[in-house]
Amino acid sequence: MENCTISDEQMKEIYKRIGKNVKRIREENKISQLSLALLIGHKAVGVISNSELCLQNKHFNIEHLVKIANVLEVDLNEFFTEIIIK
Repeated sequence: MENCTISDEQMKEIYKRIGKNVKRIREENKISQLSLALLIGHKAVGVISNSELCLQNKHFNIEHLVKIANVLEVDLNEFFTEIIIK
């Protein structure tokens, strides 16, 4: 079995793609960042806005993604589309 090493830069690109996918699906469902934040148990929009754009090294964790998938009624796998690991 080959050793799989993913660089920090590659990981950042993966987080960015996940953020873009969450944003696209959220917008398709016509849910604001604030509404989504409140629905997953946060009191402010920061966790959603920063994670969608991968700002300040913020990104969604698995708990966020599970809760968001539940709220948006989508399969968790939808957040991982178009992720390419080279």
